[in-house]
Amino acid sequence: MKIQVKAALVLLTISITTAALAGDWPSWRGPNRDGISSEKGLLSSWPEDGPKLLWRVDGLGGGFSSVSIVDGKIFTIGKRKGGSELIALDIKNGDELWSTPVGNGNPNCTPTADGNLVFALGRSGNLIAADAQSGSLVWKKSFGNDFGGKMMSGWGYSESPLVDGENLIVTPGASDAWMAAIDKVSGKVVWKSGPEDNAFQRGRDGAAYSSVVVSKAQGVKQYIQLTGRGVFGVRASDGKFLWSYNRIANGTANIPTPIIKGNYVFCSTGYGTGAALLELKSTDNGGIEAEEVYFLNANKFQNHHGGMILVGDYIYCGHGHNKGFPLCLEMMTGEVAWSGGRGPGSGSAAILQADGHLYFRYENGVMALIESTAKDYNLKSSFKLASNNGRSWPHPVISDKKLYLRDQQTLLCYDIAK
Repeated sequence: MKIQVKAALVLLTISITTAALAGDWPSWRGPNRDGISSEKGLLSSWPEDGPKLLWRVDGLGGGFSSVSIVDGKIFTIGKRKGGSELIALDIKNGDELWSTPVGNGNPNCTPTADGNLVFALGRSGNLIAADAQSGSLVWKKSFGNDFGGKMMSGWGYSESPLVDGENLIVTPGASDAWMAAIDKVSGKVVWKSGPEDNAFQRGRDGAAYSSVVVSKAQGVKQYIQLTGRGVFGVRASDGKFLWSYNRIANGTANIPTPIIKGNYVFCSTGYGTGAALLELKSTDNGGIEAEEVYFLNANKFQNHHGGMILVGDYIYCGHGHNKGFPLCLEMMTGEVAWSGGRGPGSGSAAILQADGHLYFRYENGVMALIESTAKDYNLKSSFKLASNNGRSWPHPVISDKKLYLRDQQTLLCYDIAK
């Protein structure tokens, strides 16, 4: 009997732990950095005034950071008196647990939580690692002072660092450090990577506004990123620069995080640029090269910011420069499956996918629920957010059947469970 009780308690503990982890959203665009939540049992339509608002917290400061959620804590960054701060909140009610300085300026980065550490990047390139429980500083770096890095344009560093194994992968934007790997515990630089030839036609030198994603194309694990000079990939094991693609770059701001599928990379930028599908192929010398499969002009497909999401064989996004028109594109052919026209909101749309639906958050503070199907555009519901403190740009987050929306100094928590 004692053995059976003990076994039952172990199973219960495992079940509780799994349930806790299932709701985690540890980084930019979720666990896989693809904007997709695995949660089920969510509302398939909303009341006219929206789902139930569980709580609202103010005083988080300015900036366009979204939130990450791990182990009962919410992490975000806000500019308050004295500078930007990494802030931890209690997930139950939004009560502040601690804060620690990051740098200056209105932040754009979403923190990355990993075990006992949280990583945050300030607008001016100050990178910190903080203790997740207390907020105490573990180590810090400066992209400018430590790497000679810079941004392609003046809106400041915006990437959300990637934790991969023992390393933190970041994009300082220096000529010899387009990307760098840093030991996540000690802060020691493991490797730096940049191209040997910097003779690019389009764009501008420096980091851009995207975040790193992981590919295993052709059996080679690599980190892929969009910078001021376009999309590129480096070998994960040692930082060897593998390939780059310049045609997608513009000289103002390259923003959307690339989409990865098998041996393919899909990328897009705004400012009248367009989109491209690349196939990564092995070379005779053991390297990787990027071959353009197709290029779409901006009038057919361009994602300014707000992100793109791949569900099955189809890409969903807000199309148009600062327009957010709902659009579905077949990834491998580049053919538009449907276009939703203006949609219920205006301005760019930051998006997320969960339980068969797209969550479109428009710049003007309208939230829309759209069925994620390639058959046709099907708007299910929309409502006006409970706050609108400016451009409603931060990406939506879903955790434990709750929808979290950062709005400058405000964070809203909605109940979206069926």
